[in-house]
Order: sequence, then C-alpha cells, then structure tokens
Amino acid sequence: MNFNPEKKTITIILQITSFVIVSLILWNTNSFFKKFKEEERNKVEIWASALVELQSLPADADPGNLPLKIFQNNTTTPMILMNRDGAIKVSNMPKEITTDTALIQKKIIKFGEENKPIKIEYKGEDLATLYYGNSDVLNKLKYYPIALLLIIFLFGTVIYFFFKTNKSSEQNKLWAGMAKETAHQIGTPLTSLLGWNELLKAENINPSITEEIEKDIARLETITERFSKIGSLPILAEHDIVVETKNAFDYLKLRSSKLIHFSFSSKAENLPVLLNKSLFQWTIENLVKNGIDAMRGKGSISVEILKEGNNAVILVSDTGHGILKKDFNTIFNPGFTSKKRGWGLGLSLVKRIVEEYHKGKIKVLTSSKDGTIMKITFKLNS
Repeated sequence: MNFNPEKKTITIILQITSFVIVSLILWNTNSFFKKFKEEERNKVEIWASALVELQSLPADADPGNLPLKIFQNNTTTPMILMNRDGAIKVSNMPKEITTDTALIQKKIIKFGEENKPIKIEYKGEDLATLYYGNSDVLNKLKYYPIALLLIIFLFGTVIYFFFKTNKSSEQNKLWAGMAKETAHQIGTPLTSLLGWNELLKAENINPSITEEIEKDIARLETITERFSKIGSLPILAEHDIVVETKNAFDYLKLRSSKLIHFSFSSKAENLPVLLNKSLFQWTIENLVKNGIDAMRGKGSISVEILKEGNNAVILVSDTGHGILKKDFNTIFNPGFTSKKRGWGLGLSLVKRIVEEYHKGKIKVLTSSKDGTIMKITFKLNS
C-alpha cells in the first residue's frame, strides 16, 4: 500500500543512484587493482632482468649501481627463485619460511596460482624460474571491494529500515485516523438511538424489547470506545483477568450459532492484571471469532486460564482447519489473511493490544488440521 507516490519515486531514484555509484566504485577499484598488479609484475620482471645482467658479467667486472639499486628497492614483493639445479632462494619473506622446505613448496604453488611464473633465460638457456606473490598492499587492496560492499550493505539496511519504519508510521497514522473517524461517525446515530429508546420506554411497550436495545446500544458504545483509543495510549487499571475473559467469552457465546460448542475453564481465581477492559475484551472476541471462522461455523471453542509462575496465561482453542507452521508469525502482520474477503487487521490489532499496550505476549502455541491453540501471557499485578 503506497500512501505517498512522491516518496516512492524519490526512493526509487535514490536506489538507482546508489546502484550506479556502487557500480562505478567497484569498476574503478577493479581497474586500479589490475593496473597495480601489472605494475608489480613489471617491477618483478625488471628485477629478473637485473639478475640476468649480473649473472652475465665476468667475475671481476663492476656491476654498476643500477642493478644493485633494483635489488635493494624491491623489498615488498615476496619471491622464490628456483635455479635449474633445484637450488632455492627466498626473498622478502619471514625467516621461518626460508628453512621450511614443505612450506616453501606450498608457497610456490600459491604464487603460481596468483601470478604467472617468470622464466629467466640467458642466450636461450633457462637459468631459473621466479615465483612471486602479491605484496601486502595488493592483498589489502584485494579485500577493499568486499569491505566497501559490506559498508554499503549496512548503509542500505539502515536506509531500508528507515523507510520501512516511516511507511509503517504513516500506515499507523492512517489506520488510527480512520478508527477515530469511525468512532466519531458512530457517535451521532448512537445518541439518536438512546433518545429513541427512551421514547419507547415512555410508550410502555414490552420491557424486554427496550432491554435488548439497551444491550446493543451498550455494545455500540463499547465499539466506539475501542476505535477511539486506537493510536493513543490506553489507561490501564487492575482487573481480575478471569472475570473479564469470561464476560467477553459469554457475550459471544450468547450471540453465536448453536452449532458451536463453547467451553470456559479456569484453574485459578482472582488473577489481578493491569488491563484496559474494553481493549482486552476486544482481543478475546477477535480470537474467538477467528476460531469460529476457521471452523466455518461448526465445531468447538474453548478458553482456559492458567497461572504459570508470576504470569496469567489464556489458551484459546478451536477445532478449525489449522495454520501452516510457516505462517505462525506472519498471521500477525497487517494485511495477512486466509479469508477471501478479509482485511487482515484482526490479529495485527490483537498483537498490538497485547504486546504494545499491555506488555504481554501472544503466539500460536500449536496448530494442525484438527485445530489451533493461541496463547496469551500477561504479568500478574502483584
């Protein structure tokens, strides 16, 4: 659901721009890495050429300063020189490697994979083979794109959650506004109904009729109160959760199909919990109604209340078609529904009422093709 097309366009532009920037950085880094690698090979080839020049000079000849400077300046590239007679010379590597033949052989294999070995020849004759690895700078540069991608990923994650939170906030404001407007709209005909009921009483009609009308008016007042509290922090007071649960359960029991068997039990009495009566009863009603829908109007609904340590636990069971295990958490997301005409708001409201307003917990305890058990946990106020 998109409440602000302009923001969505900006988000898409930012995502495309970020992708282009990242691609350019990675391409530039890769080009720089290849260029640096080529320059390092050139440096090693010059070193090999200087070696050939030195070995080709007579024993009493002056080698000059250039070849010596070339040898002295190359201190960063690890190298292994293998002469044609099998003699090995190690350069720019830790001392412990120079005495370990097995480790040298492993390094030769590794260097051969990293860079193509350089054949040192003189007058068409092979003198030696030079194996060399990447310098420390080149190795660090190799991991730079990974570090960059990680940073960009973290940055992208932060942006994603920012927009997601912002979108969720907009949705919450919209639903809260709609709920308050609904409560406001109900208020006008409700006031009128109160007046009409008083006129009916004055006409001395059957009292049972006006009593039932009063019950429905009280019900509408409760619904109005519930909707008006969405989006604002409700006032909590200490109530016996056994009594409040039973009141909500009995109300639905009297107004439901006779094909449904209702069962209520409590293994504890007087369990004080900080509750908002109206919202809590809405929670129980939603769970029971969901169970009735899952059973398609025929089956058994049971509510059981337990005391577990310092917690009051409510178990709402039905004999419906069950919930897939992969949907145990998803069913509480706004918009998720298995009903053809459902809006997917009931359980999301239940979760918000239980966890955000009452600091409790709700979850699917078990579910199968034979039914579902929902578990609500509240801390006792003691």
